[in-house]
Amino acid sequence: MHFDAVIFDMDGVVTRTAQVHSLAWKRMFDEYLRGRTAGRGEPFREFTHAEDYRSYVDGRPRYQGVATFLKSRGINIPFGEPGDTADQETVCGLGNRKDRFFNKVLAEEGVGVFASTLELIQGLRECGIKVGVATSSQNCAPVLERAKILHLFATRVDGVVSAQLGLRGKPEPDIFITACRNLGVAPARAVVVEDAVSGVQAGAKGGFALVLGVARENNARELKAHGADVVVEDLAEASVEKIDKWVALRHRAARAD
Repeated sequence: MHFDAVIFDMDGVVTRTAQVHSLAWKRMFDEYLRGRTAGRGEPFREFTHAEDYRSYVDGRPRYQGVATFLKSRGINIPFGEPGDTADQETVCGLGNRKDRFFNKVLAEEGVGVFASTLELIQGLRECGIKVGVATSSQNCAPVLERAKILHLFATRVDGVVSAQLGLRGKPEPDIFITACRNLGVAPARAVVVEDAVSGVQAGAKGGFALVLGVARENNARELKAHGADVVVEDLAEASVEKIDKWVALRHRAARAD
């Protein structure tokens, strides 16, 4: 094999929680923006999935996502503290409000998973390939536990671990590199699987064997443009053998350059 480990993003790659996040972000931001309209007379412009979620929030740590979106709208509020309540007008307060919405939907609807991803993970494990999960989410452990798949991952680097270790969020590669370190694998022997632009950017920066993009939103061209070496619409299109071939082809192309 030309690779020793695969590091998966969680939301939208392993679990069907990306849409839940998007809806929670929209509910929180629209509520906040309407409040600014009522209290400050600012014109209301709704938070959209295509323009705002994918550009400013998707894949980023929660508070970074809040700050990046507010900056895009020219809104400046205090950063606050992680312990801020959900009704405080701070970056952390808004982030905690979004998290409250997310967990409410999760409790009501449960956690769906992508069967094709689980099949690939099982195939990797059977071949002795190490498997990890790296995500900006602070809800990684409870989400994977609820889906009963936490045991599939030999390492987990999430928003909680990032805060403890002071890791930079995507598009920096810190969480993927840390996952490799935990697995005892060099980044050059590891594959990153991502569905977000910020995630493939992180993979491209980290010197990994392959960055595999999963285009679930008809965004293959965008993922490819920002760092994905190979893009599929679903991981049913991938296999251990195909990933090994893609890595080998990338090595061959790099030597030719």
